[in-house]
Amino acid sequence: MDEKSTSSHQRLLVFLLMVLIFGVFMIQYACPSSSECRMLHQLGAWFTLGGKRGTHIGESESQDGLQKDPYIAEDGALARFVPRFNFTKPDLNRVVDFNIKGDDVIVFLHIQKTGGTTFGRHLVRNIQLERPCECHAGQKKCTCLRPGKKETWLFSRFSTGWSCGLHADWTELTRCVPSRMDSRETQKNQPSRNYYYITILRDPVSRYLSEWRHVQRGATWKASLHVCDGRSPTVSELPGCYSGDDWSGCSLQEFMDCPYNLASNRQTRMLADLSLVGCYNVSTMSEDERWPVLLDSAKRNLKGMAFFGLTEYQRKTQYLFERTFNLQFIAPFTQLNGTRASSVEVPPETQERIRRLNRWDVELYDYARDLFLQRFQVARQQEHRQARVQRQQERRRLRGRFSQKQGRRLKPTETARQTGVETEAQQREMAAEDSVESEVLFPDWWDVDENSTMEDYIGNVEQW
Repeated sequence: MDEKSTSSHQRLLVFLLMVLIFGVFMIQYACPSSSECRMLHQLGAWFTLGGKRGTHIGESESQDGLQKDPYIAEDGALARFVPRFNFTKPDLNRVVDFNIKGDDVIVFLHIQKTGGTTFGRHLVRNIQLERPCECHAGQKKCTCLRPGKKETWLFSRFSTGWSCGLHADWTELTRCVPSRMDSRETQKNQPSRNYYYITILRDPVSRYLSEWRHVQRGATWKASLHVCDGRSPTVSELPGCYSGDDWSGCSLQEFMDCPYNLASNRQTRMLADLSLVGCYNVSTMSEDERWPVLLDSAKRNLKGMAFFGLTEYQRKTQYLFERTFNLQFIAPFTQLNGTRASSVEVPPETQERIRRLNRWDVELYDYARDLFLQRFQVARQQEHRQARVQRQQERRRLRGRFSQKQGRRLKPTETARQTGVETEAQQREMAAEDSVESEVLFPDWWDVDENSTMEDYIGNVEQW
């Protein structure tokens, strides 16, 4: 009787252990994100067999001995991207013929608190160039000259300085940059240049909080010119939110309550053509008329830019820039999580108010994110197709070498007949792969929500 009881107890323990192990695997499957279900993941780590401590799939280790896609490490959530907007093929297949040895110029539109400082440093310090930019310690600007010429190919804060005003917007840059570049040209016959505008956008709530913290510490942008239609706005057209030298120490409530605060919907305003709405003269039309015009203009200008990136998607931003301009960065972009704005504890009702204050920026960002991720998808699919064609060409080359080594000699008619059969087989193979690709538009590496918590919103921005 005792032996039977002991045996039944052992079977029960084995059964419970198997249930526990099964539950651990289900936890890892149902909750793979490292930023969610942390206690469950810790429990799973205690019972993981044969794994390395402190290693997460998608970081430095590969799974099943295969090289992991470099963008999986950036994409941490299960939610899949579903396109909301319809774009044309030219809108999505954005590649420009940038000639750094000619007269082309990249113009960086730097919107406050979007990580533009970090991206601007990448442009002058982190691109593989035949003639790298010359940057010296203690100097705010670098010298970025074309190979064999004494003229710049980059118009940005860290190359030409704030030549068109502090944080000049679309309205200012498009009027100012050509004249500034021509004034730098010493030749009598001014060249016809291509100007490639680029910018970086950021989640509106996070960007707004970052600007508040920056202003709270005493920062101002008084030097901004806000030139539109040939003049700066009057004090009545653009009143200030404070009376002293700065607004240091202001509370978030005070920051939100100022009706003239340019932090609200800043990204939409800076990307739109302000001359369409009478510049800063708000008496020309009502707010309900003014902002839809600005939003449409900002969307149109953003879509027409050579490139734009998103702060929340650093690796994809790097990938699309490199593919657009056929330039390569030396070191990869990193997704840093830890700015002062991200550490601010903001109640849900306050976040909702910030979203309402920035409703046009929210609409613009949703549009930009959709376009950005569709461009990334198209670029990756094209890259996969090109790699497949290269593999097929390599197989043909190897088969040809093998045939030559075997001393096989074909008659011209036989060679042509074999080539025709091989081409048809290749076409069938490519058609089969294309059909699979069309059925699975968003494969496993296409998980796009990089940051699933408030702390993870911001990456690679100015460190204060």
